[in-house]
Amino acid sequence: MIRKSFFGFVKPRIEYALLSDQHLNIVEIPDPKSINLLVDGPFNPGEATLLKEGDTVKTGQKLAPSTEKDAYAISPVTGTVTSISSYAGDFGKFYTAVSIDVSDQEEFDDQFETACVETTLPVARNYLTQLPGKLPLNFFNDSEKPINTIVIYGGDNDLLVTTNQYIVKSRTDDLKHGIRILNQISDVDHIIMAIPGEFLQGYGHIGAEVKNVPIEYPAANPFMIMKDTLGRIVPAGRQSEDLGVCFITAEAVAALGSAFQNGQIPVSKLMTVVGKNGDQQLVSARIGTPISHIFDTLGITLSEKDRIILGGPMTGASVWSEDYPVMPDTSALMVQDKEMIPYVSDYPCINCGECIRICPVYIPINMLVRFLEAGHYEEAADQYDLYSCIECGLCSFVCPSKIPIFQFIRLAKYELGRVNSAEEAHG
Repeated sequence: MIRKSFFGFVKPRIEYALLSDQHLNIVEIPDPKSINLLVDGPFNPGEATLLKEGDTVKTGQKLAPSTEKDAYAISPVTGTVTSISSYAGDFGKFYTAVSIDVSDQEEFDDQFETACVETTLPVARNYLTQLPGKLPLNFFNDSEKPINTIVIYGGDNDLLVTTNQYIVKSRTDDLKHGIRILNQISDVDHIIMAIPGEFLQGYGHIGAEVKNVPIEYPAANPFMIMKDTLGRIVPAGRQSEDLGVCFITAEAVAALGSAFQNGQIPVSKLMTVVGKNGDQQLVSARIGTPISHIFDTLGITLSEKDRIILGGPMTGASVWSEDYPVMPDTSALMVQDKEMIPYVSDYPCINCGECIRICPVYIPINMLVRFLEAGHYEEAADQYDLYSCIECGLCSFVCPSKIPIFQFIRLAKYELGRVNSAEEAHG
């Protein structure tokens, strides 16, 4: 919902969607004929492998393509590995793609069931980093940046998305158990459960301190929660983990509780699917399911030049293949009709001030974007607070010149990251 001042002197108020009781139904997506898993890191045929084409795998089995890397996936199905290859993502990200043909008969792997009698961080790191919701366990063994506070957010970071809200409303027991397990494996006692809106009743027994987060976008952004809820400012270019605060989704915590309670690793991902007409539908699909299979099940027809977005309308990223798989952190899928895709231009900034007025961290965006358009990234960072940006996308949303400011900012941070990495590598 968008609310604007009659005179236009104040910034518009944009609110998150709140899950209502009539939207609690979930569509269970049937298993596809094949699934695709993306494991962090490029595939190198010269490396020693633990997985090869023709191998049979079980549901819940740990799949580590390389003996030289810690990255792994969890097989969401029983079947046969048909290919292992390299896959290029956006912003220089490379994966090892593992394709599996799904068997008619499902068989569950029991390695985690045997290991989970010990509730420890090593066991969780060895099996559960790819849980639905993506559990960030790597932050809990960094001695240089000890975590002393965990924030579990029970809402969703983007508009139109209600995935985590459903988890909070429907899986309270799993959440409660997950919080208890999280406390044991992380040794962090200060755990906060952040709930969107004013609906705090009924969560007092959950095992965490419960706090309210406003429903005005982008209040659910971790940087905003740090400031408005925890009263701490994250310095420019730093992350909340640098200050000892780790953010985890409610879905990941519920999946953690379910895993230890049942002795099985959850392999289905909950998502909000937004169709061309804006209708929202909660769906559950196995991780690795091609998104085209989800659209076919829901009766969503894709046409030439329609846009597929992973995530919500403000911060989601476009993908160019219908075969792109559901990932552990895929919270939403959107389809934009080619006729409804917002126009983007290279028209120059007109200095209207809308971006400055709406920016939650008060960046002089009208000046910043001039340097970004010209590719002067270091000057943008040094003079106009590039690294203070929390990447909410509001500046692009309100820009009357339709400048893709959000995309410019992401590109600039990526390019500067590449430069800094190269300089560090060459000492």
